[in-house]
Amino acid sequence: MTGPQALPNILEITPYKGGQKLVGAHKLSSNENPLGCSAAAQAAVVEAAKHLELYPDGSASALRDAIGAKYGIEPDRIVCGAGSDEIFQLLGRAYLRPGDNIVQSQHGFLVYRLIAQQAGAETRSAPEKELTTDVDAMLAQVDDNTKIVFLANPNNPTGSYIPFSEVKRLHAGLPENVLLVLDGAYAEYVRKNDYSAGMELAGEMPNVLVTRTFSKIHGLAALRLGWAYGPEAVIDALHRTRGPFNVSAVSQAAGIAAINDDAFQAKSAEHNDAELLRVSEAVEKAGFKTYPSVGNFVLIEFPDEPGRTSSEADTFLRNQGIVIRDVNVYGLPTCLRASIGTVPQNDDLIAAIEAFAKS
Repeated sequence: MTGPQALPNILEITPYKGGQKLVGAHKLSSNENPLGCSAAAQAAVVEAAKHLELYPDGSASALRDAIGAKYGIEPDRIVCGAGSDEIFQLLGRAYLRPGDNIVQSQHGFLVYRLIAQQAGAETRSAPEKELTTDVDAMLAQVDDNTKIVFLANPNNPTGSYIPFSEVKRLHAGLPENVLLVLDGAYAEYVRKNDYSAGMELAGEMPNVLVTRTFSKIHGLAALRLGWAYGPEAVIDALHRTRGPFNVSAVSQAAGIAAINDDAFQAKSAEHNDAELLRVSEAVEKAGFKTYPSVGNFVLIEFPDEPGRTSSEADTFLRNQGIVIRDVNVYGLPTCLRASIGTVPQNDDLIAAIEAFAKS
């Protein structure tokens, strides 16, 4: 007897796998905040947990108000989700169908491709230059069936970014009916004068959406909390496709506390500035190439030589109790991505890479 059969396009999906962890090892594979999260957010979780019998505010109004006040944007043009991942899922439901396509950069975040597959849509990947988004290549992939262009800026796993002038040029080259999604998961870490997460465009244009997450600099990855800001019509469509209580009360309370804790965010960014530079310089000194990163991780390239490959480096590091990210699934078989950890974790990572270089 044959049971129910899932749709063919669903069965073609390779499920997303997060960064692995090993008991007793340093987990530097998921770009998590090594400093944890705001103490105020922890206290808010404890307080919210006293009322788990109650449904959350389905509109997340207090959280949207807090986000709006933080960034000077209209709360009514914000939608919250269970991580920015859920926002992407909602976009797929609202805007994609078989025969459509999405456009992303060559090494774009894997979840974009997954939401296209779920809808039976095609994913078009534009070649990059030096692992950096190429606007002209992106525009060349757009056709009459393109519905969404995804731009992770900064990009994961490469760590690269494009300046706001290039983001505006990308938008200017798109048809009005194509939605430009600016994924700013790592925006808080960027310290470049020519960078913008794109709030201005999302506030002014009818086809630009900015997505953000509480998982990175805010350190709330376990609670699954993200949000998006954009045109009223797009936000309305996302509200119509989300679940009625898609963000828990605990997550909402933690998010409000976290976004108001400027001191914790500043401390996290300062730690990353110093340690990203230290780790990158040490890896280069050990003889391996690193790509410039503005996120909280660094992409390391290993030579295609016996005894020095990325696969052998990965095995060596794991034996030393350090887990970083294999990015072969992103089409980067010679690379590994290392999250920036605590100072002791980074000390051990540097020592292990130096030992591998000598082994």
